[in-house]
Amino acid sequence: MDVDWGAEVVDQIDAHWQGRLRPRLEGLGDDEYFWEPVADCWTVSRRGESSAPISFGAGEFTMDYAEPPYELEPVTTIAWRMAHLIGGLASTNGKQFGRTAVSEQTYCYAGTAEEALRQLDAEYGIWIDGVRRMGTAGLAEPQGEPLAFAHAPMAKKMLYANIELIHHGAEICLLRDLYLRLGVGSGVGSSLQG
Repeated sequence: MDVDWGAEVVDQIDAHWQGRLRPRLEGLGDDEYFWEPVADCWTVSRRGESSAPISFGAGEFTMDYAEPPYELEPVTTIAWRMAHLIGGLASTNGKQFGRTAVSEQTYCYAGTAEEALRQLDAEYGIWIDGVRRMGTAGLAEPQGEPLAFAHAPMAKKMLYANIELIHHGAEICLLRDLYLRLGVGSGVGSSLQG
């Protein structure tokens, strides 16, 4: 049996996006977007207001980071998870699909949940359309870069993006579940800190 691997890669993630992840992001507001479930979360902050060792971003808002990373990874806000997803997709879109080139360091991160959702929708749209156009033949082509994966098929890079969307999307959904269950938005609870 012949398998259209390009269609399989697209169908897997687009079914997840359309049926699971994107519907779960509806109604996201700013309080929830920036909610810190524990102290010292990584987040998105106004330029100059972050307490992280490094801040990435070219606009008014920056994303927390550390190099080398902490021994124990910090808990992150929904804002940080979305910024990480959006920046990663934007970087891939710039390298592969004709979008203006950006990196996590040069991306302009969203200062509101609404803006972040618009960015996520736009970058996901460019990415899924690009993967769809690649088809099976394009996914079999060598990546070319980074050098360590130069000879690996492009499918490896696109499947990694699928992993990122599923992994970080699930973390965002869990944070939304905690926010709702703890009653943070209703004033019933404030955080996991006690």
